[in-house]
Amino acid sequence: MKNYPFISILMPVRNEGAFMQRSLNAVRAQDYPSDRTEILVIDGMSTDNTRGIIMEIQACDSRVKLIDNPGRIVPTGLNAGLAVANGEVIVRVDGHCEIAADYVRRCVDHLKRDDLDAVGGPLDTVGETRMAMAIAVAMSSPFGVGGSAFRTVKGKSMLTDTVAFPAYKRSVVEKAGPFDEELVRNQDDEYNYRLRKLGAKILLAADVQCRYYSRSSLRLLARQYFQYGYWKVRVLQKHPGQMHPRQFVPFLFVLSLMTLMLASLFSGFARWALAIEVMLYVSANLLASILRARKGNGGRLIYLPAVFAALHLSYGFGFTAGLIKFRNRWRAAPPMKKATALPRLSGSTQG
Repeated sequence: MKNYPFISILMPVRNEGAFMQRSLNAVRAQDYPSDRTEILVIDGMSTDNTRGIIMEIQACDSRVKLIDNPGRIVPTGLNAGLAVANGEVIVRVDGHCEIAADYVRRCVDHLKRDDLDAVGGPLDTVGETRMAMAIAVAMSSPFGVGGSAFRTVKGKSMLTDTVAFPAYKRSVVEKAGPFDEELVRNQDDEYNYRLRKLGAKILLAADVQCRYYSRSSLRLLARQYFQYGYWKVRVLQKHPGQMHPRQFVPFLFVLSLMTLMLASLFSGFARWALAIEVMLYVSANLLASILRARKGNGGRLIYLPAVFAALHLSYGFGFTAGLIKFRNRWRAAPPMKKATALPRLSGSTQG
């Protein structure tokens, strides 16, 4: 087994009862040697049946270990997992996804063969209801999410700035330190940016496959993207170089709408400008919806305009709220605490 490095799979979860069994079973079904794998499920004190599902599976699979995450958010969960992980490769998996049976093996192959520090694959975003399917289509569209490669690029391997569920070499995790526990969202973007500042290479690999289940309603989608926009402000404040121009577009759109709405109370020109902007957005939205619906089930067309609008407006309003909330935090961010050392690898876990 010398050619198979020991793997730690970290799964930070909370209230994932609807997806937990299939997600965890997909991890257990990997074609990677089972005796070279540990599965650390870090539960954020779930209030649904998530914990019971984990314990039931744990009873019949000694690789599964349940770890408490009192902090209840993803970065505290990841750090709790890193504190006990024994793997030479650290794989992060979400409770809302199903990784392919060869996911881990292909990631390890890339890390061993290529000059890389992290690797992940494109997301095949899916939904289980008509609304969820429309949300999945929008989240895989450049009009919906901009140039996010792991969401929109298919069938192409490329170096990228971030991936959703990466496999990391242990050595680069030890250099980068812990995840930022302030960031309720966007902690993966911030972490991968720190990796790249250290010179790390992150690969989006076409042969690494993962299915991600989208939110099932506009309310849940709007909440998700509001949080993305809100916490992106803190990432901006800490790492201005991490930002891409596309990430400011929803905020600028919302800002212009609010400004013109206020000005239209006093100016006829502002009312005309507001009407033109709304018409241009609605036209672009409808065109993007028609083009995306033609690639799949045309029945999604009825939902897509509302989904696109929810993505853009929620992110934009979230970013605006973050600018207000964190307005006094533009000074240089204090250095992060030094990471607690990962446990020393024993002879039994070394490849």
